[in-house]
Amino acid sequence: MDYKSGLIQDGNPMENLEKQLICPICLEMFTKPVVILPCQHNLCRKCANDIFQAANPYWTNRGGSMSTSGGRFRCPSCRHEVIMDRHGVYGLQRNLLVENIIDIYKQECSSRPLQKGSHPMCKEHEDEKINIYCLTCEVPTCSMCKVFGAHKACEVAPLQNVFQGQKTELSNCISMLVAGNDRVQTIITQLEDSCRVTKENSHQVKETLSQKFDVLYAILDEKKSELLQRITQEQEEKLSFIEALIQQYQEQLEKSTKLVETAIQSLDEPGGATFLLSAKPLIKRSVGCSGKTEPGFENMDYFTLDLEYIADTLRAIDFGTDEEEEELIEEDQEEEESTEGKEEGKKFISLHPFLPSSLHSTTTGDTYHV
Repeated sequence: MDYKSGLIQDGNPMENLEKQLICPICLEMFTKPVVILPCQHNLCRKCANDIFQAANPYWTNRGGSMSTSGGRFRCPSCRHEVIMDRHGVYGLQRNLLVENIIDIYKQECSSRPLQKGSHPMCKEHEDEKINIYCLTCEVPTCSMCKVFGAHKACEVAPLQNVFQGQKTELSNCISMLVAGNDRVQTIITQLEDSCRVTKENSHQVKETLSQKFDVLYAILDEKKSELLQRITQEQEEKLSFIEALIQQYQEQLEKSTKLVETAIQSLDEPGGATFLLSAKPLIKRSVGCSGKTEPGFENMDYFTLDLEYIADTLRAIDFGTDEEEEELIEEDQEEEESTEGKEEGKKFISLHPFLPSSLHSTTTGDTYHV
């Protein structure tokens, strides 16, 4: 058929197929049902019925009374005359093939995306395609706008030339963006590595600091136990001495009580000779037993801790360099030398200031008074 060759020659088969499916009466796509004439031309049955009714005004339709004869109908395409039977247009055969082609065409058009950018049309001249580029206004336009329209005084260039230039420029921009994205990704990777290393270093420093403080706690606990043990030892020595004195005085009291009873009995002796024989020994025994502790024996004030420097140093603990630590150590040694020998005769236990990296402790004046 002729429409097949037209479809093959045309660059857009779908567009040419749509032209083949146009009704010659309404100039629209066939509306089902589609009837085929003896001359092989197709019509919408509604359009064919309208023409048939106009050409045969006295022929009754299907809703009226029955007609005993048909009518005449001329094909609008080839003017071939067709004689109808009593059913009129409704007696024509339907073209199911064309109806199926219409259904397939509509499905294909609905499934394909609209290609709005394939042939953009000018807004000012709706029948003109955009085919040139205005270099002055930097917008695509049509030839009519250049000849008669708003771009009459502007400089224009072929659309293809500008298209290739801007396409190359956009490609360069894309390359620059890709390269920039690579650099940004590299920076992100470096920052992520820096974040990870920072966490690892912080964890390591925390562990080291915790270990140093654990050592410090252990030294303080050890020193605390040592000092408590020395106080306990001194307490036991004094209590042992006092308890011995108590035992001695209890024995003395018991003997003295018995001596009082014996002396009272001697006073009741009527004979002078007998009294004199027992009186002298009793007098000597009454003054022969005595004992006491020194004043302040129970005092424990010489177990004194001077923690003022320790508290100040603990509050001043901070992170510093080795040079700062050496300066602090020198200052502490000078203060230690200036305070030696000021509190003789008493027991002072002083722990010298320490730094986070070292610990120093000395004792002075280990003297006990009992």
